[in-house]
Amino acid sequence: MEKLHRASEPDVLKPLAERARLSPESRGRVMGHALGLLADLRAAQTRGWVNQFLQEYRLNSSEGVALLSLAEAFLRVPDPETADLLIADKIGDANWKSHSGKSNSMLVNSATWGLMLGRALVGDEQTGSLRRLISRAGEPFVRQAVGAAMKRMGEVFVMGRTIDEAMKRMKKPENHGFTASFDMLGEAARTKADAERYFQAYFEAIRAVGRDPKAGHSISVKLSALHPRYEVGQYDKCVPELTDMLAQLASEACSQRIPLTVDAEESERLDMSLDIIGSVAKRPELKGWDGFGMAVQAYGKRARAVIAWADQLGRPMHVRLVKGAYWDSEIKRTQVEGLSDYPLFTRKSATDVSYLACARDMLDARNIVPAFASHNALTVATILEWAGDSRDFEFQRLHGMGEGLYERLVREEGYHCRIYAPVGGHRDLLAYLVRRLLENGANSSFVHQLADEQLSEAELLADPVEKIIAVGGVRHPSIPLPVELFGEWKNSGGIDLQERKILAETAAAVAAFPFSPVPKGTDSGAAAETRAATGHVGAAIDRAAAAFPAWSSRGREERATILERLADLLEENRIPLMSLAVKEAFKTLPDAIGEVREAADFCRYYAARTRSDLAPLVLPGPTGERNELRMEGRGVWATIAPWNFPLAIFLGQAVAALVTGNTVIAKPAPQTPEIARAAVKLAHQAGVPEDALILIPGGPEIGAAITADPRIAGVAFTGSTPTAKKIARSLLEGDDRPIVPLIAETGGINAMIVDSTALPEQVVADVLTSSFRSAGQRCSALRLLLLQEEVAANVIEMLRGAMEQLVIGDPGDPATDVGPVIDQAAYDHLMGYRESAKGRWIKTLPVPAQGLFVPPTMVRLDSIDDLSREWFGPILHVATWKAGALEETIARINAKGFGLTMGLHSRIARSAELTEARARVGNLYVNRSMIGAVVGSQPFGGEGLSGTGPKAGGPHYLQRFCAERSVSVDTTSAGGNATLLSLDEGGI
Repeated sequence: MEKLHRASEPDVLKPLAERARLSPESRGRVMGHALGLLADLRAAQTRGWVNQFLQEYRLNSSEGVALLSLAEAFLRVPDPETADLLIADKIGDANWKSHSGKSNSMLVNSATWGLMLGRALVGDEQTGSLRRLISRAGEPFVRQAVGAAMKRMGEVFVMGRTIDEAMKRMKKPENHGFTASFDMLGEAARTKADAERYFQAYFEAIRAVGRDPKAGHSISVKLSALHPRYEVGQYDKCVPELTDMLAQLASEACSQRIPLTVDAEESERLDMSLDIIGSVAKRPELKGWDGFGMAVQAYGKRARAVIAWADQLGRPMHVRLVKGAYWDSEIKRTQVEGLSDYPLFTRKSATDVSYLACARDMLDARNIVPAFASHNALTVATILEWAGDSRDFEFQRLHGMGEGLYERLVREEGYHCRIYAPVGGHRDLLAYLVRRLLENGANSSFVHQLADEQLSEAELLADPVEKIIAVGGVRHPSIPLPVELFGEWKNSGGIDLQERKILAETAAAVAAFPFSPVPKGTDSGAAAETRAATGHVGAAIDRAAAAFPAWSSRGREERATILERLADLLEENRIPLMSLAVKEAFKTLPDAIGEVREAADFCRYYAARTRSDLAPLVLPGPTGERNELRMEGRGVWATIAPWNFPLAIFLGQAVAALVTGNTVIAKPAPQTPEIARAAVKLAHQAGVPEDALILIPGGPEIGAAITADPRIAGVAFTGSTPTAKKIARSLLEGDDRPIVPLIAETGGINAMIVDSTALPEQVVADVLTSSFRSAGQRCSALRLLLLQEEVAANVIEMLRGAMEQLVIGDPGDPATDVGPVIDQAAYDHLMGYRESAKGRWIKTLPVPAQGLFVPPTMVRLDSIDDLSREWFGPILHVATWKAGALEETIARINAKGFGLTMGLHSRIARSAELTEARARVGNLYVNRSMIGAVVGSQPFGGEGLSGTGPKAGGPHYLQRFCAERSVSVDTTSAGGNATLLSLDEGGI
C-alpha cells in the first residue's frame, strides 16, 4: 500500500483499467440501462422544489456560486452591518432578475424574489421604481429576504437540524423506500470541548436511530470530529483515544442493532484510520454484529488496496465507496510540501476508472457488504451489469442531489438506496456542506455535465476506461508534479512527514546525527570566537576583494550552474542540515525541512532569475549607435544573517550576492554558527571559490567591523530594526566612503484582522500557526490579533481550547509543536515582559521545567494602540474593532510605522480589496496563515520600519546587488553607417 501512495498514475491505472473494462456485449447493455437512468434523472429535474432550486441555480453559474458563497457565511454573521456588507458583496453584482419567475416551483420563485429585491437595493441600480419602493423598508427588509433564501438553502442541503427532525423528514413521501445514513456534524474538532460535545451528539444520535430500528437508518462518524489533534505527529496520543471512543460508539450501535460507518477523510489520515478501524473491528464485544463499516475514496491511489484490507479483516464490513471529497486540498498540500507525486488521481476519468475497479472488487469480496455512493448514471448502470440478479448491496446518494436516479430502482426493481443525510444547525453545517458542494459543482462532475444542454448523451456516457487508455493514463497536463511547479526552476523536494514510518525514520536520523552545541548565553563559545576573529576581518576582506575580478568574470551561466549544484547538495545533505537546525536553532522537524527546502529554492530561483533578468539589454537609439545596459557585480558584499533562519536566510542573502558576480563576507548569527559552516562548506564543494565566500562568525563587534570597512560595496542584513539603523548610519561615515546599498529586512507588529464573516475554525487554525509555530520566532509571525467585537468572545474561547492542545517540548520530538526560544537573553526578555502583562493574560500554558521554554501566552489589550513594539516570541496580543471600521483599523495599524505582514480573514471580497489598497505592508495574507512565504510565489520583505526592499525571493531582488552600467558605441566611427547603407528598397 505504501508504494501505491506516490506511484505514477500510469502505473497505478493500468491494472485498474483492466479490472474496469467492459466487454463489447456488456458495454451495449450498460449503455441501454444508462440511457434509461439518464432519462429518469432529467425528468426529475422538473419535479420537487429541491431539484428545481438546483436546476435554476446551477453550481457552475455566477448566480449559483454567489448564492453558495453567501450561504457559506451569512448565517454565522451576528451583526447587521457586516451582514449588509456581505449581501452587497455577494448578490450586488449578480443578475437575479434573469431567474425571476423561471421556475415551476413557487418556493424557488419566492427565494429568487427575495434575492432580486436585495440586488435592487444593494446593487448598482441607483434609480428605478423598484428601488424607490423597497428603499422605504430599508436594509432590514433585505436581510430578511436573504435570510429566507438561506433558510431555503438549508432545507436543500441539510436533512434536519436535529436527529429527530431528520428522521421525521425521512418519513415524507419523497423519501419512501429509502433509508438514511445520518451525518451529525460539519467541521472537525478544534478543542477538547468540541470533541466531547461531538462524541455526545453521536452517542445520542445512535440511541435516537435505535428507537426505530425497523426504519433501517444508520449513523456516519467522522474521526476528526472526535479529537482535536487527529494528526500523524500526535499518533501515540490520538489513535488510542480515538480507538476507545469509536469502540464505545460501535458498542452502542451494536446494542441498538443499527449500522455505523466511519467516514473517509484526507489521505494523510488514512493509515491512522485503518489502525483505528482495524482495532475496533477485532473487539470481541462486536462479534456477530454485521453493522460496522467504513468509507473508501476512489480518487485515492490506495483505494483498491484499502478494499482488499477490509475484506481480510475476517468479519463482515460495510464499505461505502465514494469518489472523494478533498481533491483540491489534497492537490495543494502535495504541491506545498514538495512531495514526489500525488496520492490521488488528477483526472476525473481516472477516478471513475478507479471507482469501477473498486466496485468490481467489492462485489467479488467475501466479507464486504458493498455500498456504492454515486450520482453518475453510467457508474450505476455498470454496477447493475456486474451485480446481475444480486441485491446484496446498496446504492447511496447525497441528500439534495441525484434525485431521480434511484427512485425507479428502489420502488419498482427492489434495489436498496441510502441517502447520506447531514444533520445539524444550519449556521454551522450549511457552511461546511457548501464547501463540499462547490467541489461537486466542478466542471468535470456528472452533476454539472447533466445540466449542460450542449452535451450529448454519448458524451455524458463516454467510457472512462477508453478515455484513460487514449491518454495513456498520464497525469492531467494542467497539474504538474510538485518538482515541476515553477516551470523554469526546479521546486525543492519535501519529506512526507504525514507518513508515520517516514516521520519516525526522519526523527531517528536527525537525532542520530552528532552535534556538540555551545551552551546558549555563555561566553565560552561564540563570544570568545568573536574576540579572536575581530582582527581577521580586514584580512578576509582583502581576500574577497582580490577574488572579485576572477569570480565576476566567470559569467552568469557558470555562476548560475554552481548555485544549482549547491541546491542539489543541500537536498542530498538535508538530514545533517535538519539536525543542525533542530539542535542548534531549536527548530521542529517541519520547520527544519522547510529551512533546507527554502535554501535550495533560493539557489535555484536566483540561478533562473540570473539567466533571464541579468543578460545585457540592448536599448533603442538612433541609427549608427549601439546602446546596451549591463548588470555587473559591485565588489565585496557583507551579508549578516539572523538565527531564526540560520540556513535559508544566511544562504539566500549570500547566493544572491554571489550569482550577481560579487564576492561575499558572510556573518551568521552568533547563536547558529555551525549550520552556517556546513552551508559554506557545501557552497565551496559546489564550486564557489573559498575566497569568494568567506565565513566570519561572531557577534555584534564582528558585524560592526565588517560594515565599517570602506571596501564593503553593499550590505544585506536581516534582523532587528535598531541594528539595521546602526548599520545604515555606519555606511554613511567617512567622507571618502562610497555610497553603497543596504538591503534590510527587519521585524514588525504583524496584525491579523478578523471580521464576523470569517470561519472561526479556520481563523483559529491559522492563528495558532501564525503565532506559535517556531515559538513565535519568525519575522512574519502574528503579534496582534484584531477581532470584530461581535465574534471576539467566541473566537477567543475557541483559541483558548485549541491552545491547550499544543505540545511544548523537545523540537526533535515529532509530537512537538512549540520548542524553546533561542537563548537565555531572549528568554529573560520575553519572560520579563510576559510577567509585566500578567493581569491581562487570556490564556497561558504550562511548559517543561528544564529548558528555555516561554509559555505560549495570549494577552488582552484595551486598544490597538497599546502595542507599540515587537515581542519576538510566542506571545499573542488580542484587541477588538467595531463593525464598519475596517478602514480606520487598517490606518491605525499603518500608523505604528511597521510594514512587514498583515492578515485578513473575511468572506467579503470588497473588504479584501479595501485592505489590499490601504495596507502598507510587504506581504498581505487573506484567509490563510501569515507565515511560510514561498520563494518565487510570495516574495518576502517589508517597508517602513520593517525593511528597505527589494523583496527576497522575488524578481527584483538580484538587481539591487548589481551595478548598472550603460555602454554607448558609435558604430559609424570606422567609416559610414553600414547598416543604413545596406537597406533594400523596402518592397518598392
